Parts: sequence; C-alpha cells; structure tokens
Amino acid sequence: MSRSFTPKVVTANRLREGDVVYLTADDRWSLVHHEAELIEDEAHGQLRLLHANAAKLEVVGAYLADAKQGPNGPEPTHFREAFRTRGPSNYAHGKQVDLTNV
Repeated sequence: MSRSFTPKVVTANRLREGDVVYLTADDRWSLVHHEAELIEDEAHGQLRLLHANAAKLEVVGAYLADAKQGPNGPEPTHFREAFRTRGPSNYAHGKQVDLTNV
C-alpha cells in the first residue's frame, strides 16, 4: 500500500556558492524557506522537480522535502531540513546572520 502524498517544497544547492535554496511559485531560487512554493499535489511536485533538475547551471541536487503550511509560509517538518535552513553551524556567520531579520 502506498503512502499518501504529504506537502513538499523543492530544495537544492546553488551551484556556485553551495547555498541551500528553495524553488518559489514564480520560478525563483530563494534562500528563505518560507518563500518556497508549497506543493500539495504529487503530480505537480514531480513537474516542479523536473523543472528544478533542468536548471543545471544554477542548482544541483534538487529534491522534494516534506513541509507544512506555517503562519509565514512553508515550514520544514524534519530536523534535517530545519537544520539546512540555518546554514553552516560552526559559528554564527553568513546565512545565520544575514537571515536573522527575514
């Protein structure tokens, strides 16, 4: 028996800098998880993933990550994805500092 589809976002790493990015509904790659398009249909999710994988000069390693609707947009549901939203964890720098007020 197959599992029912749960909401997802498309995530990848920006090819040049390695930053974690999220595909938005208007086909931009955003550093901010809550700007991602929340996908609630499996067929639409597969189409969005194909679109992401075609952006070979922009991103690498695109996949669908579980998410849920939050008050400000999609939120990660798994600790790994929550961790990826914060960037490197060795000390507060880069994304951790830049996105503090987002």
